[in-house]
Amino acid sequence: MAGPTRDFWQTRFESRHTPWDRASASPQLRVWLGAELAASSLRIAVPGCGSGWEVAELAAAGHEVTALDYADAAVQRTRSLLAEPGQTARVEQADVLQWQPVEPFDAIYEQTCLCALHPDQWTGYAAQLHRWLRPGGRLLALFMQTLRTGAADGLIEGPPYHCDVHGMRALFPEPQWQWPRPPYPRVPHPMGVAELAVMLVRR
Repeated sequence: MAGPTRDFWQTRFESRHTPWDRASASPQLRVWLGAELAASSLRIAVPGCGSGWEVAELAAAGHEVTALDYADAAVQRTRSLLAEPGQTARVEQADVLQWQPVEPFDAIYEQTCLCALHPDQWTGYAAQLHRWLRPGGRLLALFMQTLRTGAADGLIEGPPYHCDVHGMRALFPEPQWQWPRPPYPRVPHPMGVAELAVMLVRR
């Protein structure tokens, strides 16, 4: 299989070598909680939940959250964070390329999963997200902007992998998805790069 393995991510979380971790939820999530996610008790999936900061924030806001991660160490960190009163969520160790929900979600918060998967797996992952959402459901995506010099020679370097916005439009195409008009907000990232915040609507 191309790209990082389950053992790769397990080692990262066990050793706490997680330089992408803000030790808090993304500021963009708080923006969305005040607008697109303002309704209470939405069913929301968080694939690649990592340390669980966004899972806890969504749960505290009253949403019904399902969190998924490949690595058992990440699942345990998320469950530990959710031990605080008032923060409950369903947390599963699962392969996002295989897992299926019992019923569609109202929204998906996609921040760290796409850029952690090798680009050879992106088409399958995008199809999964489309299946997981109900029609009219929202994909709240933070597309990692980490273009490296090797890209000029065709090298695929990561993780995290660069999520070029033109590539993202091909991956999440019209008419399957409704795109907002650019420009898109740039969200500073702990690794010294940025993410583009884009909300897509599943048609």
